[in-house]
Amino acid sequence: MQWLRIMIVVLATFTHSSCVYAQLNASDSHHSFNQRWMFIEGDDVRYSNNGYDDSHWQTVDLPHDWSIKAGFDQAYDGATAYLPGGVGWYRKTFDVQQSQRDKLFYLYFDGVYANSEVWVNGKKLGGRINGYSPFYIDITNALTVEKPNLIAVKVDHSRYIDSRWYTGSGIYRNVELRVTDPLNIPIWGTFVTTDKVSKDKADVSIEVEIDNRYSHIKQLELLTRITDAKGNQYRLVNKNISIDANSSDRFLQSTTIENPILWDIDSPHLYQAETELIVDGKTIASYHTRFGIRSFHFDSEHGFSLNGRSLKIKGVNLHHDAGLVGTAVPKKVWYRRLQRLKDAGVNAIRTAHNPASSEFLDLCDEMGFLVQAEIFDEWDNPKDKRLNQWERHSDDISRGYAEVFQLEAQADLKDAILRDRNHPSIIMWSIGNEIEWTYPRYKAATGYFDMNAKGNYFYNPPFISPEAINKRFHDSEEGKYVLAKTANKLSRWVKEVDTTRPVTANLILPSVSHISGYTDALDVIGYSYRRVIYDYGHRLFPGKPIMGSENVVQWHEWKAIEERDFIAGTFLWTGIDYLGEAHNAWPRKSTESGMLDTAGFTKPSYHMIKSLWSDKPHVYISSQVEEKSLYRSNADGDVVEREPGAWQQRVWIWQDVNRHWNYPNQAPVIVEVLSNCDSVELFVNKVSLGIQKQSDNPDRILKWFTPFEAGTIEAKGVGACQASDSITTSNNANQIQLSADTHGLSLVKDEIAHIEVQLLDSQSNPVRHQEHRIEFVVSSNLEIIGVDNGNSATMETYHSNQLTTHLGRALLIVRAKEGGISSVAVKAQGIQSNEITFNRQ
Repeated sequence: MQWLRIMIVVLATFTHSSCVYAQLNASDSHHSFNQRWMFIEGDDVRYSNNGYDDSHWQTVDLPHDWSIKAGFDQAYDGATAYLPGGVGWYRKTFDVQQSQRDKLFYLYFDGVYANSEVWVNGKKLGGRINGYSPFYIDITNALTVEKPNLIAVKVDHSRYIDSRWYTGSGIYRNVELRVTDPLNIPIWGTFVTTDKVSKDKADVSIEVEIDNRYSHIKQLELLTRITDAKGNQYRLVNKNISIDANSSDRFLQSTTIENPILWDIDSPHLYQAETELIVDGKTIASYHTRFGIRSFHFDSEHGFSLNGRSLKIKGVNLHHDAGLVGTAVPKKVWYRRLQRLKDAGVNAIRTAHNPASSEFLDLCDEMGFLVQAEIFDEWDNPKDKRLNQWERHSDDISRGYAEVFQLEAQADLKDAILRDRNHPSIIMWSIGNEIEWTYPRYKAATGYFDMNAKGNYFYNPPFISPEAINKRFHDSEEGKYVLAKTANKLSRWVKEVDTTRPVTANLILPSVSHISGYTDALDVIGYSYRRVIYDYGHRLFPGKPIMGSENVVQWHEWKAIEERDFIAGTFLWTGIDYLGEAHNAWPRKSTESGMLDTAGFTKPSYHMIKSLWSDKPHVYISSQVEEKSLYRSNADGDVVEREPGAWQQRVWIWQDVNRHWNYPNQAPVIVEVLSNCDSVELFVNKVSLGIQKQSDNPDRILKWFTPFEAGTIEAKGVGACQASDSITTSNNANQIQLSADTHGLSLVKDEIAHIEVQLLDSQSNPVRHQEHRIEFVVSSNLEIIGVDNGNSATMETYHSNQLTTHLGRALLIVRAKEGGISSVAVKAQGIQSNEITFNRQ
């Protein structure tokens, strides 16, 4: 497409009113295209044709992930959670009306994993290799009004170990059909920027792309209305615009909004811009753009600020799967998970390590999360999908994105940014994750022999000087691909699309990256598990902001950041357990580094971070028998570490502790309390065991020793910090408590309900030390989406109505498939259950 010169159009009129703007009945429209597809696993090009019999296919709604519905099988690889890939086909028919003969038709896919081909009426029109990339296809010329039109999509995930984690298989994100006039605003055709933002006013600019597919020049009026939550409206008009035949142009509209309502993490206000193309007084196309007004800044000395105030980025890394639903994640599933993270004080998300879905980013906008949007995990050279780091397998089944990077990277990067650049939540673009492993010069130049999480790499500064590192690196052979050159190319491509956000990357070997030219391509430097060299990097390579892009979920990682104003913040690995990265780990199917497990239940590490990041008073009790604990009692009766100072080097997995109070009588027990109170007092059966102070516990874990005594253990904040937690010794489970996050279900596909299960004893105390096999009994008008207990070692299929509890709890997700009142209960031997009922909304 040949672009004309961008025309800067001044503001023609400005109005401010209190009425809410109603949506117009424009001819331009977007339609969800998710419902009632036919699906089959297998590979046969005849599936793309109208004449093929699909009576044996299954009917599915999108998004759809076929791999998650398979059983876990050791025959597959743990890198992708012991689940298969394969090849599948999707088919759907639709009619084009006579009145639509002169319209344009586009199919939009938010993501198809992977190697997709899109066929229309037997003609292959396009597709996408990268399973994370959004894309759209003009299908106009392949359509007919004479008979139903067949859309067929082939998905080839036969190379099922093409990523280092579980990816899912299929059309796992939303699909839309767009029908528009030949004069239109194309998909991703607007870009809203906010400059000179203050609490008093904000300059807002909207760049609008207009595409004229007519064979003659078109005269039109460009109108944009900006509306805030209070109904205030701002009207921008450009008149007498001309667009040449079969061409496109961009126009810039600008205004100043007085007293703007700023988007912030605690008040994520969103504005709505509706842009119309008007010809002869008639609206022929419209386009909606949601945006926020905010300012942010990274500084090499003072870290990060949002809307003029200093703010530490308290972030977590998230993969794109959500446990039992795989990668076809309903929006409400993400909402539940993100809200729990928000409750712990999390204010930022890194989309590790590829573009997230539009729906996920919409939630981040709505809930007030800052986002580092990451694009790539591989560049020129491959990573080993089973072992991480550099390639050590050469089989075809594990070939991934590096195979096509040279051909596909520019389009994949730019399309992701074009789609996402109006999200106010996004504050930086990450072009790569731990890329240095795949370029041999980097590892060899570090002075470390290898990556050793127990010692030399994580917790020692470089063993050789920057000069020695520089000499090692530059004396080595350059190789076919040069990392710094690729990084500069990617950074340039980002800034061809968006200059309002910094470019970053996650550096696993920063001592080399700083001297190789890699960091020259970056605006913000991300360190991966290298908090030990924050001071080293800041002193030797000043001038660019530094932050942690990956850090383990431990106090020592946050302590290093909290003590340094120049570190902008961190993204912890990880916010939630994710499927995969479990090569040869059977029966473990997921990576257990999260603050939440795969079912979205909190783990002890969650409560450590909540005690660090949340302002709300918080206390959390756990315990362990002394012989299994990381702590012991000394001769003075104090609790000390078995290995003094070991807390400063703990990594991904939290220590083995229990959330129950059930031990043999008089067994020696270490009680651990996590809290943000300065002091906490511990009671056993109302008898005080004394007060512990944070100032006396450098590891921020308050600890007591006590011989076990059945009853109730309680921890209370002292003084103004009014928070407490208690655990009571439980008897055998004889009840099941069900709780749901909603009591009304509509027939909309995304309207799902989470039902949480907790075992109870006869006194309604939670039972967390026993497990029971349970069976869900649901009414016929409900569909079971899946079950989970959060245990990585549970290798039963998610798609069942039965499972065994873990830590006394479990999760069920259901969806309404018919109207009327519906219900859920649980059957288990010798146990009673309450019943949850749902009304149709």
